[in-house]
Amino acid sequence: MSDQASNFNSNSGVGVLDIDLTGQDFRIGIVQARFNEAHCVALSNACIKELIALGVAQEDIRLVTVPGALEIPFALQKLAQTGEFDGLVALGAVIRGETYHFELVSNESAAGITRVSLDAGLPIANGVLTCDTDEQANVRVEVKGADCARAVIEMANLALALIPDLDIEINPNSSQ
Repeated sequence: MSDQASNFNSNSGVGVLDIDLTGQDFRIGIVQARFNEAHCVALSNACIKELIALGVAQEDIRLVTVPGALEIPFALQKLAQTGEFDGLVALGAVIRGETYHFELVSNESAAGITRVSLDAGLPIANGVLTCDTDEQANVRVEVKGADCARAVIEMANLALALIPDLDIEINPNSSQ
């Protein structure tokens, strides 16, 4: 955080929610594409390792695989509909080829992931890499997988923190 942002927050009296990366008691679903499988498996491994490091129990992580990036939103939607998950992660790798197909897959998978997240009101970390080369993907897989784990845990905690407190105080001296 910049000094200016830090000063603004501390001097203005603005309430700021702290970042919470505690994953204990969360259930996380991961949808991983199999196309460009080596990259996708590396993404999943890094994500799962980081989820466990953040406190998510291994038995509370469910991994589902699908053929490719375009199938990810459908699987995310089905997982979201179960109501069993606190957050979801989308993992895949789209490598640029010689045709327009790269743009189509990249754009439509991202749009679908966003739509599922907003429609379901459920945090989804988008870890679908869009790279020009295999080498670029190799460099990014471990970092991106771990980043997605942190993002989904942070957003799941944020979602919980933003639920209105419905506790009603009852005054025992009231006549009602």
